[in-house]
Amino acid sequence: MALQAAALAVIAASTGFTGWAIGTILLGAGTAMFYPTLLAVIGDIAHPLWRGRTVGIYRVWRDLGYAVGAIIADLLGLHAAVWTAAAASAATALLVAFRMYETHPRRPGQTRERDISLP
Repeated sequence: MALQAAALAVIAASTGFTGWAIGTILLGAGTAMFYPTLLAVIGDIAHPLWRGRTVGIYRVWRDLGYAVGAIIADLLGLHAAVWTAAAASAATALLVAFRMYETHPRRPGQTRERDISLP
């Protein structure tokens, strides 16, 4: 999310093709990292009976963001809408950084995932 926020800030601050191209490449990379992680988190913390609902709720809020962005763009301009999306992404990244916790803590002395010894 932090990379997405930075990418959106690059896009909002740019006035030409080069800045927009760099911003969209970064945005694609951030999104490519975000979605698999989101699904892994849902798999870790959501009960199997409501995992699908959890993804659906996320998508409702995401799609609502598109509508809000369109309203902001209509009222204040496209740059304001992109800056708003950048701020929302940055706030989400900070919220996750401080509120999320590891659901599979490492054992003492364990350094890598492949070091897990099965009982």
